[in-house]
Amino acid sequence: MFPINTWYVACTADEIDEKPLGRTICNQAIAFYRAQGGKVAAVEDFCPHRGAPLSLGYVCEGKLVCGYHGLEMGCDGKTVAMPGQRVGGFPAIRSFPVEERYGFVWVWPGEKDKADPALIPHMEWHNNPEWAYGGGLYHVKADYRLMVDNLMDLTHETYVHSTSIGQKEIDEAPCKTTVNGDEVITSRFMSDIPAPPFWKAALRAKGLADDVPVDRWQICRFTPPSHVIIEVGVAHAGHGGYDAPAEHKVYSQVIDFITPETNTSMHYFWGMARKFNPGDKALTAQIREGQGKIFSEDLEMLERQQKNLSAFPERALLKLNIDTGGVQSRRVIDRVIAAEQGATA
Repeated sequence: MFPINTWYVACTADEIDEKPLGRTICNQAIAFYRAQGGKVAAVEDFCPHRGAPLSLGYVCEGKLVCGYHGLEMGCDGKTVAMPGQRVGGFPAIRSFPVEERYGFVWVWPGEKDKADPALIPHMEWHNNPEWAYGGGLYHVKADYRLMVDNLMDLTHETYVHSTSIGQKEIDEAPCKTTVNGDEVITSRFMSDIPAPPFWKAALRAKGLADDVPVDRWQICRFTPPSHVIIEVGVAHAGHGGYDAPAEHKVYSQVIDFITPETNTSMHYFWGMARKFNPGDKALTAQIREGQGKIFSEDLEMLERQQKNLSAFPERALLKLNIDTGGVQSRRVIDRVIAAEQGATA
């Protein structure tokens, strides 16, 4: 169903404070917590004593303490102590490689010896004074690949997001998909069109006219296991579109980290990094609220889609040219999974 020898976003850094966090990643229940010195650790969410969830416990002096009988776990999965008991011989539970980077906690659910922090994708906007970022998390009861399909085919914006970012010109503009190794890129460029409501507000926020024709672009980039980064923006028509000088355009990166929970559910980390008015915190909050509302419009569609697909697994689905980005992304996912399984065999 999903690659496992890879990095997934498990949570945002601020989701783990004094208390442990339980979260299922790729069908594996994991307890995340801050060990000695505040460093994030991750172990199976399973106490070796009676099977209680360790995430229901607490952290004491960097050790994870089970909330059932007080068994203490080390970040390597080995039992450290238990009141009045000898537990040094308990077999270790599984621990997972984790890294805290770009405001997220990343977990490697596969083979530990293959976990390389250098494989975590670089985020140019993090801690960059030229950029501002705001985002959130949705739990979605659907196969994570349906979200990949959704993000790699933005023609749905015309219908699902008709009052914010959708417009008929998206349907009318051709899109192009290319594959570079494991990266899939679907791009669409629209010229001399009216700006939709979301982008009108963005133009106004930068002090630009919102009642003139614009050139608009959408460049969707998929990389495995399930990351989609989308370059989006508008520029006043006649100034070069995507390549227009900064004073004539507003543009952002839509950040989408899709982490499988189970075969039919996911954790969807969404956000927008923008390169205009980075110091305006009120604008960041406004965009975050608006973007959250836009993404929430996808949730019912995807969850109802999943119910239909689960009810009728034998039915074949049609594939159109607009589906190319999603189809190619799924082929990359399948190729990565096949390579992992081949290596294991």
